[in-house]
Order: sequence, then structure tokens, then C-alpha cells
Amino acid sequence: MIEILKAMEFGPFLLSFKLAGITTLILFVISLPLSWYLSQTKSKFKPLLEAFTALPLVLPPSVLGFYILWGLSHNSPIGIFFEDLLGYKLVFNFSGLVIASCLYSLPFMVQPLQSGFESVNKNMLEASYISGKGARETMIKVALPNIKPALMTATIVTFAHTVGEFGVVLMVGGSIPGETKVASVAIYEFVEIMDYKAAHVYSAIMVIISFLVLLSVYVFNQRQNKKFNGIQG
Repeated sequence: MIEILKAMEFGPFLLSFKLAGITTLILFVISLPLSWYLSQTKSKFKPLLEAFTALPLVLPPSVLGFYILWGLSHNSPIGIFFEDLLGYKLVFNFSGLVIASCLYSLPFMVQPLQSGFESVNKNMLEASYISGKGARETMIKVALPNIKPALMTATIVTFAHTVGEFGVVLMVGGSIPGETKVASVAIYEFVEIMDYKAAHVYSAIMVIISFLVLLSVYVFNQRQNKKFNGIQG
């Protein structure tokens, strides 16, 4: 075991964390206004938009990965635009992984934020509007400070989910060392060559990371609930 640890390449883990960090940041910026809109709108198109954002939860990763691969390849208008006009390929590189991860992890950021916004006291929001604040200012200065558990959950779960991605990233990025070979792909390759000792070590590290991430979410939320109950009391 010690020999395996010494011979381990930490590149796939570092790449996974880099991918997860960038994806989480991008999704936070995109999902904040989207989740706010979904929590406040009464439009008849709301169920359609909610279904679209939640689609990655029910789609097999191979299906989603195939369509992302096609959409970014030279066979689609998007791929043609980037390759012919900009000279940049979006498949089998890190940029393609970021796009695929953002699409795959979108509901893990949107849904907790939307639930958090929906739980905010409506009287607080109405008071903000009456005082002259717009929707954007109300979201940032009134709603956001009151949904800390939802923010924590959305951010950490999105990060952890992206670290554990496999099917989508394998189809879109392949396994290029230092470019697209993330930890989950490395584990798959160890199993393929029947190097179960290395697979065990990599998998154990992933289990520990996932457990610590979830534990931090639950501990944080429990402390926030205690503070809230203390204030209410």
C-alpha cells in the first residue's frame, strides 16, 4: 500500500479539483439569477424551464455525453464556428470538459438555490420592494444573506458531483494525461488493466473526499439551524 501511494500520480486528482472549482464558479454565476427567477416567477413556462434544468438528473450520462460531444464537435454549428473561425476545438480538451460539467451539474446548483430563495420570508421581500429596491438589489442584499445553508449546499454538492463525474467527461474529453484524465477516468483505466490495488487506493481517496464534503454540509446546516432556532427563541 505504501509503495502504491509513493508511486501514485496526483495529476488526475488535481485536474478533477481544478475542473470542479471552475465549474462550480461558472454555475454559481449562471444559476444565481436563474434560480432567483424560478423562485419568483408565476409564468406558465416555469415548469418547462424547471424540467429543462433538471434534465441531467434523469438522463443517462452516456446520452447527455453523446449530445454534448456532438454539439461541440465539427458536426454541429457550434463546433464549426469554433474550429473554422477561431481555430479552437472544444472536444477532447479541458475546455470541453468544463462545458460538459456545467451542463451535467446544473441542477445541483440551481435546485438548492431555488429552494433557498423560495423559503425566504415574503414579507421581507415585499418590504424591500416597497423601500425602492429593485429585484437585483433585493436578491443580493435581502435574499442571499438569508439562504446561507442553501448556498453552502449548492456550492459543495456541485463541487463534489463534478469531482465524481465519469461518463460525460470520458465521452467528451477522453483520457489525455494532464488535459482530460480526471480521477474517475483513472480509476476506470486501473480496473480495465486489472490493477485493483491502485483502483482501491484511488477509490478510497474519492470516498473519503465525498464523505468529508457531505459531512461539512450537514455540520454547517445544523449549526445554522441552531442559530436560527436560538434567534427565534
